[in-house]
Amino acid sequence: MSQNDNGAIAVLPPAPAPLRHRLHAYIDVAVVVAVLICTNLIAHFTNALASIITVPIAAIVLLAMVRRRGLGWHELGLSPRQWRSGTLWAVAAVGVVLLAVAIGALLPITRPFFLADRYATISGALIASMIVIPLQTAIPEELAFRGVLHGTLDRAYGARGVFAAGSMLFGLWHVASSLGLTNGNKGLSSFLGNGIPGQIIGIALAVLATAAAGAVFTWLRRRSGSLLAPIALHWSVNGAGALAAALVWHTTLR
Repeated sequence: MSQNDNGAIAVLPPAPAPLRHRLHAYIDVAVVVAVLICTNLIAHFTNALASIITVPIAAIVLLAMVRRRGLGWHELGLSPRQWRSGTLWAVAAVGVVLLAVAIGALLPITRPFFLADRYATISGALIASMIVIPLQTAIPEELAFRGVLHGTLDRAYGARGVFAAGSMLFGLWHVASSLGLTNGNKGLSSFLGNGIPGQIIGIALAVLATAAAGAVFTWLRRRSGSLLAPIALHWSVNGAGALAAALVWHTTLR
């Protein structure tokens, strides 16, 4: 309450509580990051079953958690109002990636980098591209990073925080999956070697590359307003790369 110039008592509205709201946003970010760290460790350092189901389950749990904390569907990139925009950007992104992958697979200087052992067969590459990559990687990772983490970071730190922290965390997310990267890729092993220094450099390059990819995914998410676009781009990079690797193996062996 306050007293005006005429001596009357005026009832003031309750003061806003931005500090409390910001503190809740910081807590949400900390919890999401902690869950992502635990998810990454469980998925890569336990057993085969955990490596398959942990990331999708964690993404669903995180989504349910932040929805209960008040994040709206538009903050998560899941609003139906943005489906049209997301679809248009998704088609454009996939087209660019398919062209880039085709050129990379045809050029002699970049062709050896497609010789990844895990995609040595066309059947294995098809299963990976159409089932494993979208269900185990592209959809759950984008839901967790460009959906949940994006929304919580945006509330706490704004766009700069989303780009900086989100991209950095996405790069670090790939440390575990990059262990032994040079051993399973003919192009990388010939370029960096199979020793420990080569593996360390390979991990560092993978983190930098995926952090840069995370920044692109984030830009696409903000530009389109929808998760459809970064999911499509993420899938096309991994899925088209797997198919191209199988084709390169097949044509090289012949």
